[in-house]
Amino acid sequence: MKTILCYGDSITWGSAPATGERHPFEVRWPNVLQKALGPEVQVITDGLRGRTTGFDEHLAACDRNGVRILPTSLYTHAPLDLVILMLGSNDMKPAIAGTALAAMQGMRRLVEIVRLNATRDRTTEPPEVLIVAPPALCETANFEFAAMFAGGIEHSKMLASLYSDLADAEGCGFFDAGSVAQTSPIDGVHLDENNTRAIGKGLEPIVRMMLGI
Repeated sequence: MKTILCYGDSITWGSAPATGERHPFEVRWPNVLQKALGPEVQVITDGLRGRTTGFDEHLAACDRNGVRILPTSLYTHAPLDLVILMLGSNDMKPAIAGTALAAMQGMRRLVEIVRLNATRDRTTEPPEVLIVAPPALCETANFEFAAMFAGGIEHSKMLASLYSDLADAEGCGFFDAGSVAQTSPIDGVHLDENNTRAIGKGLEPIVRMMLGI
């Protein structure tokens, strides 16, 4: 059996833009991917609302720094065949980092951690890594979200290009989730049910290719 770890933020967790509550189980993109791949593949979801690539958010109720948490997740779910990394939206908050370049640097560190921990484990081959650029932020009338991500829309549009270049440099797979899904103007960040499902469906071909199934 092949095992995939989906490491992400609220988009991976499944936040609904209208309510902030979690989408139904069958709607969340990792579970859509699981259904598409079938029973011979196990898809594990590690989605944390507000998670960044590698930056602290000091007002948060829990540790949202993806760099700090990833090693624990890797050891918890080992052995892994593929790690899907989809982060960067929360890095667009000016209080966190505010730039696409910072998100790319954080993503690069996450890739390094996947490979470093696999080397330390020494029991299996390092898992493949698939970098996913989240859909770009969009304009919203929601005052709190608009202020929280002020100036982040244009930088979020740069993530796909930067992540694609990073994937080429690091020998990773790459998928632009913005090619199949768009964020909701309700809050400018999260996805409705149809767009959430679309990511899971869109990932199936590249995941099959990377796993050789």
